[in-house]
Amino acid sequence: MPIVRIDLSDRRSPGQRRAISDAVHEAFVESVGIPRGDRFHLVTTHPAAEIIADPGYLDIAREDVVYIQVTFVRGRSAELKQKFFRAVADHLERVGVRRQDVAIVLTENTVADYSWGNGEAQLLNLGPVPGTEPAA
Repeated sequence: MPIVRIDLSDRRSPGQRRAISDAVHEAFVESVGIPRGDRFHLVTTHPAAEIIADPGYLDIAREDVVYIQVTFVRGRSAELKQKFFRAVADHLERVGVRRQDVAIVLTENTVADYSWGNGEAQLLNLGPVPGTEPAA
């Protein structure tokens, strides 16, 4: 149920854009445990001049940044999130994206914040969300 927005420059071919989406999804499946069929991605290209990232922030040499914004259900540990970050970088490196050019931001919400059709909040009735910790 994560919503993934991937913003990147138009220098990347349509094939590489799809490979980037595939790689991000595979990282989710492997590191977080979401079901393989749980995929909702928006891939948006921008003219290279509109992708602005400080080329040296935090001493990381950036060249052609791929921004990944993920909205998903709250409850994953910091360790699991770091595992996810590493998995994304690993998978993207395999499809030609430099690790230094991977920028990820996670935003969390609750199961009540999703409707996947029919005007219903289906996640309220599905039970535990993969990768989340039980409520305290």
